[in-house]
Formats: sequence, C-alpha cells, structure tokens
Amino acid sequence: MQAHLVAKDIACRRGERLLFRGLTLECGAGDACHVTGANGIGKSSLMRILAGLLRPYAGKVDRKGAMGLVDERLAFDANLPLGKALAFWQRIDGCREPGRALELLQLGPLMDVPVRYLSTGQKKRAALARLLIRGCPIWLLDEPLNGLDSQAQKTFETLIEQHCAGGGIAIVASHQHIALPSPTRVELAEFAA
Repeated sequence: MQAHLVAKDIACRRGERLLFRGLTLECGAGDACHVTGANGIGKSSLMRILAGLLRPYAGKVDRKGAMGLVDERLAFDANLPLGKALAFWQRIDGCREPGRALELLQLGPLMDVPVRYLSTGQKKRAALARLLIRGCPIWLLDEPLNGLDSQAQKTFETLIEQHCAGGGIAIVASHQHIALPSPTRVELAEFAA
C-alpha cells in the first residue's frame, strides 16, 4: 500500500480563537511538505489534526498508511534507562530492532542512562529513533530540529531525504529552515482567520 494523506478545507479553533481555515494539503509517496508560520499560528495544532489527535473545527483528513508523530511530548518513561524505554515501545509497536537507528543518531552510549538525565537534544534524537524503528510511511514532525546540534540536524535532514526517496511522506512544521527534498511549502499565515 502506498502512503497517502489528504487534508481538505481544514479549519482549527483553539478555545474561542479560530487559528486558520480553508487549508487543503495532499501528499503522496515520496512527498515532503514544510509548514511554516510564526509561533502561535497553529503549526502544532495542524500536526495534531493530521495525526488524528485533535479534531478539526471544519474539514476532513484522510490517510492511508501508518503514521508517526514527533513533537515536544516525549513518550518515554523518564525513570527508565533509554534502552528499556525504547524496548517498551519496540514491544508495543511491534517494530524492528533499533540497532541502525541507534548508530545513526549516536544513542548507543546512552542506553543505560535514565531518560530524565538526557539533554534536550538527546531526548529529541531518542524520539527520532523510535520513529525510525516503527517504520511508519507517514512522518509528522513538529519542530524536529529544536535542541539538535548542527551535526544531528544534518543527520536528520538526511534521514528525511532517505525516507521520502523510499516512498515515505514527511510533513514538517517548523519556523526554522530545514533541507527537505523538493518540498511543498505551506505558510499558515495565508490561511489565518
């Protein structure tokens, strides 16, 4: 099955405030999309709508293929060593061995370190490792470069490029520049209510 994601005429309301409306987006196998906009405009809300974690105020999202979301919420038990935290999700998600992901993201030496002691960048790399071992065709990445040093940023940009070259989809919400393979650009200010 080829991955596909379509968001049609999406509107997002948070509390009494309508953040954006009329947003339509379509991504197929190999596509990358860069969602940009100022803080508070609704980038994270859009990502949660696409992931099915937040209901749109209007519009509809259709998706084919498993999806993985990386955002500021770290889905690891802070008291477990990183290796055990990743192993927990490996069992739950039924995913592949994390060996290559750990090597690419330089996490091997941190496997015995409790998650609570990891730096911001190390936690972000751990979340990215979990995404890699899940093997999801659709990646939703909310500010993925935050907390990463320049080497980790380049590694992650390369991983996105490889993912898309292999038929995956990457939707990246970020106010930062990120190198993506031939991205569609969506500026949320154009849809502001």
